[in-house]
Amino acid sequence: MYKFSKGVTLVLLSLALSACSSSPDDEDIVSQKSPEILYSQARTSMELGNYSKAVRTLEALDSRFPFGPHKTQVQLDLIYAYYKMDDAASGLASIDRFIRLNPTHPDIDYVYYMRGLVNMQADNYLFHDMLNIDRTDRDPKNAQDAFKDFDKLIKSYPNSKYAADAQKRMQGLKNRLAKYSITVAEYYIKMNAWSAAAVRAQSVLETYPGTPSTERALEIMVQAYDALGQEQLKQHALMVMQANYPNNQILSN
Repeated sequence: MYKFSKGVTLVLLSLALSACSSSPDDEDIVSQKSPEILYSQARTSMELGNYSKAVRTLEALDSRFPFGPHKTQVQLDLIYAYYKMDDAASGLASIDRFIRLNPTHPDIDYVYYMRGLVNMQADNYLFHDMLNIDRTDRDPKNAQDAFKDFDKLIKSYPNSKYAADAQKRMQGLKNRLAKYSITVAEYYIKMNAWSAAAVRAQSVLETYPGTPSTERALEIMVQAYDALGQEQLKQHALMVMQANYPNNQILSN
């Protein structure tokens, strides 16, 4: 109970600080100032970690000077600031807009990298992390999109300085998506939908090989094929298990 209260307190404190940062003293960001001054203010806010103020300044700059000297950098900074504020919807909208308008920009690899990060962020849920709740059964769409974003980055820009980190993040996403498929397969087992369970488990082997969920996928396949009377498929799954997980208890039964 204490852990929950502490977590909620931290969130409320964060919200309170954000509210304080949007005081009337910030009204000057929409006054008639040059794009250079506005951009300098935005950069200062970002360096100080005041991303909510930076966003307001950058949005004003982007709106008032859409063809100004800092136009593309303003958009890039907005993407990062939205990410730091955990505003996935605005972040993705800005990213897709940037890609549409600047497909050959020198920093386009960074934009795809940020798209992956924002989608990963959207896949997480603050209270689940704070309370250490496993929710791999939640909708994996954002995780799937993040995987595609990083995959596109690596394939299209293999020499990007973000490629190595993207590769590491893809492995974590593979683990998360494989675990989700296992959760779905286990639900099918509870419903006695053996064929669906086998298909879902097979997809783990084909789509997410080498993940910690592989062994459990094989167990499900053996169980499902046994229930379906598919002896040949069951023996094949057991053979794969013997080669990769010789100490699994199913093999001693």
